Order: sequence, then structure tokens, then C-alpha cells
Amino acid sequence: MKRFEGKRAVITGAAQGIGQWVAEGMAREGAEVLIVDRSSARDEVAAGILAEGGRAHAAGFDLETWDGCHAAMAHAAELLGGIDILVNNVGGTIWAQPFEHYAPHQIDAEVQRSLFPTLYCCRAVLDYMLPAGAGVIVNVSSIATRSLHRVPYAAAKGGVNAITASLAWEVAERGIRVVGTAPGGTEAPPRIVPRNPNAEQDQRADWYQTIVDQTVQSSLMKRYGTLAEQAAPILFLASDEASYITGVTLPVGGGDLG
Repeated sequence: MKRFEGKRAVITGAAQGIGQWVAEGMAREGAEVLIVDRSSARDEVAAGILAEGGRAHAAGFDLETWDGCHAAMAHAAELLGGIDILVNNVGGTIWAQPFEHYAPHQIDAEVQRSLFPTLYCCRAVLDYMLPAGAGVIVNVSSIATRSLHRVPYAAAKGGVNAITASLAWEVAERGIRVVGTAPGGTEAPPRIVPRNPNAEQDQRADWYQTIVDQTVQSSLMKRYGTLAEQAAPILFLASDEASYITGVTLPVGGGDLG
């Protein structure tokens, strides 16, 4: 299939995991992609796409800040000549623990990581999509909006769901679709840049095991998903095949609705 022929796409958090699979999938189907990630591994992903005959670029910006998101979208629009698709994939649990053990700085960090990159990038990309009268934004949320030992992360991803629903309503008649997916537990290689580099010191194994057990038990299929199973719904929602879908977040958790 060539669902993205002629499309210009920005994928954040795409140096690994779901974002990498989405970037590679879009490129295979004809998109010119910009991989935005804080990890230098973004360059390797772009090089791999180029080696396969695709079109890819890589750039590093701090997407936890407004300035970083604004600069990233401006760079993308100049480099690609416009932005047709934005996939907001930055986020992830930093700590897993009962809420009474979260310190204020940890709460702030979880929200800064998993809400603001999506909120800021959605705002920044409108400067390019609204004048064009077209565009698709796919926000990657999480099934963990209903989960154990991740209250601040759940709050952040609940905010992402609210952004998707509310922004879609505002811009639907102006040619822009805003949709989302809510991944459940996903099998993936070890992260290149750990979300919590001090996990061995400050992450209790039993508290983390609670979220693993809960994720499996909440899934009707009683397993984690694969990266391919998470990327496929994002690619569908970003494509013209989903042209009459907006304002919704699709749970991708083996039957767990979050």
C-alpha cells in the first residue's frame, strides 16, 4: 500500500519503540518523515529508512517545553514544505508507585513528560495546518488512564484524551482531524534512553510488578501487545482510510478499554 504517498509527516519520540515503527511504516508507504527525538538514535532510524529507499530526516528538540515544540514544528514546515501529519508519541511512565509515595517534583515530571509535549505540539502545528485547511494529528495516549501505581501518568494521559476530543471539535470544519490511540502494555526492546535512569535505586520491584500484573489481567487476551500491533492502528488513523473518524481515542489493549 502507498497510503501516504506525497504526505509530509512529523513523528515525535520516534528513535525507538512505537514511534520508530510508525515512522518506518509511513516511509514505506510513501511519506517523507521527520523523526523528532532527544536520542541521537533518531539519526540511525532515519539512515535506515534512507537505506530502504525512503525519505527521512531527523532532528532533536526538547518537546517538554513550548519553545522546543514551536521550534520543531517550524523546522518541519520549512524542511518539508508543510506538515500533513503529526504523530505525538512522546511520553511514558517514569515512576511506578502508590500515589502516597509520589513527591511533588515527581508528579510535576510525569505531567511534564506525558502531557505537555502533546499539548504544545498540537498548538504549534496549527500554525501550519490551519492555513493549509488540512491535516491529521494522531495523539498517542495510554490504557493506563485507569491503572494502578501511576496516578500522575494517568492524569497526564487523561489530558491527552481530552485534547484529542476538544481540539477535534474545534478544527473539524477547518479540514483537520484529531484522533488518538491508547496503547496497552507493549513488548519492546530495552529503551535507549531510560525514562528513569535511577530505576535500580528508586524503583521498588514489587511496585513495578503490580503494573505488569494489572496490565496482563486487565487485557482480555491476557498478554502484552507487539510494536506492530500498536503501530498499525496509528497508521490507519493517520491515513485517508480514516477520513470520517475524528475526536476519538482508540483503545489498543487486547480488550482493555482503560
